[in-house]
Amino acid sequence: MLAFSKFRKAAEISCAFRRNPKPPTHLRRFSVPSEERVSPTPQLPLRFCIWVALKFETFSAHDDYCNLVSQVLCSNNWFSLYWEGLELLKKSGVLITSDSVRALIGAYWQVGLAEKAIESFGRMSEMGCKPDSHAYDTILDIALKKELFVLALAVYNLMLKSSCCPTEITYNMLIDGFCRSDNVKGALEMLDEMSQRDIVPSAITFTAIFSGLCHGKRVDEAHRLFNVMKERGCQPDLMSYDVLINGYCKLGRLEEAISFLRLLERDGLALGLKGYSSLIAGFFRARRYNEAHAWYGRTFKEGIVPDVVLYTIMIRGLSSEGRVGEAVKMLGEMTQRGLVPDAVCYNEVIKGLCDVGLLDRARSLQLEISEHEWFHNACTHTILICDLCKKGMVGKAQEIFNQMEKLGCLPSVVTFNALMDGLCKAGQLEEAHLLLYKMEVGRSPSLFFRLSQGSDQVLDSVSLQKKVEQMCEAGQILDAYKFLIQLADSGVMPDIVTYNVLINGFCKASKINGALKLFKDMQNKGLAPNSVTYGTLIDGLFRVGGEEDAFKIHEHMLKHGCEPSFEVYRALMTWLCRKRKVSQAFSLYLEYLKNLRRREDDSINALEEYFLKGEVEQAFRCLLELDFRFRDFDLAPYTILLIGFCQAEKVDEALIIFSVLDKFSININPTSCVHLIKGLCAKGRLDDAVDIFLYTLDKGFELKSRVCELLLKCLILSQDKKEYAIDLVHRMKSTGYHLNNLVVAERIVYRAGQAIQIDSHERLNNTD
Repeated sequence: MLAFSKFRKAAEISCAFRRNPKPPTHLRRFSVPSEERVSPTPQLPLRFCIWVALKFETFSAHDDYCNLVSQVLCSNNWFSLYWEGLELLKKSGVLITSDSVRALIGAYWQVGLAEKAIESFGRMSEMGCKPDSHAYDTILDIALKKELFVLALAVYNLMLKSSCCPTEITYNMLIDGFCRSDNVKGALEMLDEMSQRDIVPSAITFTAIFSGLCHGKRVDEAHRLFNVMKERGCQPDLMSYDVLINGYCKLGRLEEAISFLRLLERDGLALGLKGYSSLIAGFFRARRYNEAHAWYGRTFKEGIVPDVVLYTIMIRGLSSEGRVGEAVKMLGEMTQRGLVPDAVCYNEVIKGLCDVGLLDRARSLQLEISEHEWFHNACTHTILICDLCKKGMVGKAQEIFNQMEKLGCLPSVVTFNALMDGLCKAGQLEEAHLLLYKMEVGRSPSLFFRLSQGSDQVLDSVSLQKKVEQMCEAGQILDAYKFLIQLADSGVMPDIVTYNVLINGFCKASKINGALKLFKDMQNKGLAPNSVTYGTLIDGLFRVGGEEDAFKIHEHMLKHGCEPSFEVYRALMTWLCRKRKVSQAFSLYLEYLKNLRRREDDSINALEEYFLKGEVEQAFRCLLELDFRFRDFDLAPYTILLIGFCQAEKVDEALIIFSVLDKFSININPTSCVHLIKGLCAKGRLDDAVDIFLYTLDKGFELKSRVCELLLKCLILSQDKKEYAIDLVHRMKSTGYHLNNLVVAERIVYRAGQAIQIDSHERLNNTD
């Protein structure tokens, strides 16, 4: 009763006030007109609750008072009593303030009773009480923390319709919600709306948008907005810098992250734990292990104590290095520092063990930690399912999947996607498709069929938003909340990855009609195809000879505003090159470059002119210089075009690309070398073919026996190149070539040696 004692004296004063027939004028409108109307002898707690509710008009602008009342209601479990007090005041004709109900809403939320909090908000109209912006903000906060963004948006629209003005807090919460829902466009629209209402955005507002942009890999836009923020006189805080540093690190742009760090120091701020964690994780992802460990060492020098997140990053990094033993030791180090490793830490160790082939040890650790209830983690099971599927052990993966629900551990969308991918790769397309159905129907088939049938069907996010808004406008906020919770608990919503996995499975099995049906279904359900979807379908259509349809899919992508990625163009270019349409493939790649930000059309047009004039070397030299200038060189398009020229029997052009890449000290991959050797052998240009083979030896590549055999046979069958074959075999031996290749090579060369000896004898005999 300690919490109650804070108000005991005040309550006694209130009781005395009620016995006074003439209360002070400024309190008269809040007093109960007749004690008999409340209760002849009300109990002290009820009288206290009434007094507290009455005082809200005096302290309406004080959030501290509202929070304190919420704490008292929680501590004493006076929820029903307080509501009874409000009802008595309402019957007595006393005005009930929004804050007096907000205190009850906050109290319910503090003890985890979100449904009761929503119900209290919905019943405000019963009290003749109109919610103010603080009450709306409280409900928005609950909806967003429960990840019910659809409900939050509906409440916001209700707020506007009731002529209640949103505050900076309202916008900050909604902007953060939009960003966490991967809808940065909506967040930016909210930022514009703030300006229209003359609400000045704070560092918190901008940081939420930075986070959304960086999550969408739009760090350059985030940096530009960061500059706009400073120009407007809004000083960024440490969190603003942390978000952008993390954004650069996740894209592997570590030098820019460190450069941004200098701006932080110039603003008089010091890099904190989150910043160090982002940099260390970034260096590990880039496989720059020494630098990652050096930055980790700096944290101790700066007096920064690692937390569970940083230890998890170190465990993941050590595991990626193959140093799983040291990663396990990190768990012990955490315990010594008073930190408790969570499921994420153990999952990183389990993944590390799987990656180095120690599946049994990983399974053993998983069983060990699963004895504790709080370690029944869907991610742990998903890691094992992924590894088993990679090894082709789909049956075992299904067993673990089926055990999850028995343990009270519900599969996530990632779990479903991993198993679907394994089933597709094992050729079990029907099983994978059934899994999609199970995923959608979930644990509440009746709800699924109710929402997917009839005039009131909910097929996509737009119809769902409309339905929830209608419920809220009808005063059914609690029903809307229950509906969304039931929907979230009923099953797992398939995401874009789910459909991409299945579409890829159908395409690889040449069942293109099934893939196109899935493509249509996902759009009907409100899922927009991404560049992976389009790239997979284009590749699948080319496989079955549907070149025209493949280009229609490409047009569909551009028409529907999907930002084209190189994966889409890779598929188109690869198949065009296989059909010997290399010029068209090159033009298509230049079209892709024009769609990239910061690229100048004039430079790209000049490249195309060089290529059309037959100046291939100049075209590719300029293309490389352009790539290096924008720091986004990718070998893939050069490889596709080089192989394309070989397939089109234009080995001179292929050799030019090889030469230009070599001059820029870029390693040409083994696949390109194989195609060049085959193409040069077919043209009888054995000297060039030998040069390419020697290049592969210098680079440590080991080519397959078929191409080695082809080159050696061509050399032996030539009039003056037989000695080259013997020399090549000796070089292959000295570089540690695989035994099977050498056996084939030596057999060919042995025959060649005999042929050379016979030829020498014949020449001597002819001389004699």
